Amino acid sequence: MTAINEFIASEVKNNDVVLFMKGTPGFPQCGFSGQVVQILDYLGVDYKGVNVLTSDDLRQGIKDYSSWPTIPQLYVKGEFVGGCDIIREMFQAGELQDFFGEKGVSARGAA
Repeated sequence: MTAINEFIASEVKNNDVVLFMKGTPGFPQCGFSGQVVQILDYLGVDYKGVNVLTSDDLRQGIKDYSSWPTIPQLYVKGEFVGGCDIIREMFQAGELQDFFGEKGVSARGAA
């Protein structure tokens, strides 16, 4: 396993909710990452943002890790949930809030 895969696996394993994104939660650097940040913030979910723009290896490594071609990528309790479109659709259908509840992740927000 490469160092970048070990880093990704560690982040996914050691954080209940982790978002691999372009930019940071306070300063998203793409619209899709920004949408997922808005949804998570709206729901009041504690999460860790990992900025993939800090390293080309990380940006490619997360795509390889998940076999998913786009960023952002959301992981909950070690499970890959999806990218922006999936997260937005789950949120709009009320499924994301239920999913967090099923996983034992606190969502304090307006949901």
